[in-house]
Amino acid sequence: MQLNLVLSAALVFCCAQAGNADVVTGKAAKKALFAGNAVAVQVMKQSFLVDNQAEILGSVAGQQPYYGAIAVSPKEGLMSEATVAAANYHSVEAASVAALAGCDAVRKGDAPCVIVASIRPKGWEARSIQMSADATAAFRKDYGGKGAALAVSAATGTWGMAKGENAGEAAVAACAAKLVAANDCTVLIAN
Repeated sequence: MQLNLVLSAALVFCCAQAGNADVVTGKAAKKALFAGNAVAVQVMKQSFLVDNQAEILGSVAGQQPYYGAIAVSPKEGLMSEATVAAANYHSVEAASVAALAGCDAVRKGDAPCVIVASIRPKGWEARSIQMSADATAAFRKDYGGKGAALAVSAATGTWGMAKGENAGEAAVAACAAKLVAANDCTVLIAN
């Protein structure tokens, strides 16, 4: 989900690769997915981030769910309406695309927006699959047994889960029902 974010002096911050993976079993997914919601933030050094803004950025980004990215208009800086965070995607790459698109759509300067922070699960390393924090939590809580499937949209943080007969089709339909623009839900986990 993409959020337009404006950082105020008081730190008020208003409130994915998954589609490229092969289908895996629930058992394999359980081993590959990250436990918990703890995140690691990488702040990219930028000359327009002044004083303690990189520290502020890291603190605020650390409160967002993985996978995510924050884009800023270099001409407007961090404290502008063009600052956009995209969080709870299935990959940093998908979140970066969304954050840049949102920032570029509202920026006033002529320089394109840049990514200033990325958000991954704590201890991140490349694994066979990755999903948003919300999809991972739902998988850990509700996924189970024979005849279960979970589908994701690689372009967004959207997902759907189903059990029973035709679970794969039902999971794709549940995922697609949540989408506004993309139409790329595919089964990622199936038993």
